Amino acid sequence: MTANYARTGPRMKHFITVADVQHGSFPWCTVEWMSNPELVGAKELLLERATFPPGEAHNFHKHPGREEIIYVIEGEADQWVGGEVRRLKNGEMAHIPMDTPHATFNLGPDTLRFLAILSPVNAPGEFTVDVFDEEPWVTLRPPIPYPKK
Repeated sequence: MTANYARTGPRMKHFITVADVQHGSFPWCTVEWMSNPELVGAKELLLERATFPPGEAHNFHKHPGREEIIYVIEGEADQWVGGEVRRLKNGEMAHIPMDTPHATFNLGPDTLRFLAILSPVNAPGEFTVDVFDEEPWVTLRPPIPYPKK
């Protein structure tokens, strides 16, 4: 039996190898993008693996129009979601609702690695909006200073 599938665009990748991963860096971490519209044609999902050295943090920020899941695969994270904080360990996760300020701190002696899944990818507006210098976030957890973007 033969299936006839209509093709309406470029062939999408269904499998990603180590060689396919897109790499990036920020002052606080390195990132490996494993799924995004350019890489696999995903319309609604972004998957990245983030690596934080000890003492680093992604200060309070939010993603307008996007929700996020952070799933720890190595180390420990002090994860803030709104005004609530929890220490996440390997195999634990946090759900961050749309437009909710959140922050990730690696306060331990070991490297932190986690998967971040965001959806939808193409929400209108900025992808990330920093709020670390606003109340109540600046009082809840003083930010780690990084160079301005």
